Amino acid sequence: MKKLAIASALLSALAVTGTAHAYQAEVGGSYTYSDWDDFDATHSFGVDGKYYFNPVQTRNAPLAEAAFVNRASNVSAKVNYADNNGIKDSQYGVGVEYFVPNSDFYLSGNLGRNELEVDNTSIDQKVTTYAAEVGYLPAPGLLLALGVKGYDEKDGKDGADPTVRAKYVTQVGGNDINLEAYGAFGDLDEYRVKGDYYLDKTLSVGADYYNNDLTNRDEWGISAKKFLNQQVSLEGRVGFGDDYNTYGVRAAYRF
Repeated sequence: MKKLAIASALLSALAVTGTAHAYQAEVGGSYTYSDWDDFDATHSFGVDGKYYFNPVQTRNAPLAEAAFVNRASNVSAKVNYADNNGIKDSQYGVGVEYFVPNSDFYLSGNLGRNELEVDNTSIDQKVTTYAAEVGYLPAPGLLLALGVKGYDEKDGKDGADPTVRAKYVTQVGGNDINLEAYGAFGDLDEYRVKGDYYLDKTLSVGADYYNNDLTNRDEWGISAKKFLNQQVSLEGRVGFGDDYNTYGVRAAYRF
């Protein structure tokens, strides 16, 4: 009986190990082809990374949303860089998310830089942004946040405006969905909405819209993401702007 009990315990541990996976970091690489109406196309390459303060469990959650569902605090950084055909189009950013332990409160902050320069034109945009949020999670999978976003343009224009954001991961008809909305109001008008539908825990399709009056971006997008296993994911996105289209792919590894 003792041997049987030990064997049962081992089998139970193996079963849990087989269904519960954890990771503490993710690194990714991306490529984006931008097809501009008024000048030559650009090729942009990016790297990004995120480190979680504690291991993230993926059990019972869509793999893409495991960190959010687990309220996993983290720090992140990203760089996207293009410099070809007389066009420089780059973005840089760092950020932090902190889910206050033993409570439903949330804090975040980020710092970013967007640059777009085109030779032989008047286009020379350089915008530095910084933001902070305070949020609350009134229900599982739901985040509501208020904050402020500041900006500083190359020509000396700057300011700080209020922001609102919501994110909700839930189930509809037995499948998971992710809904997101963000807005900044004032001198900086910026809006973003996004939705993802999970065909299963590893595969999602989505659509999004983004508008920013400082960088003159007005873009629709469609996307898909697939986890080949618990560690490796591939995703793609096509964006449709007023005077450009973008085609992007990203591969990532969790460990």
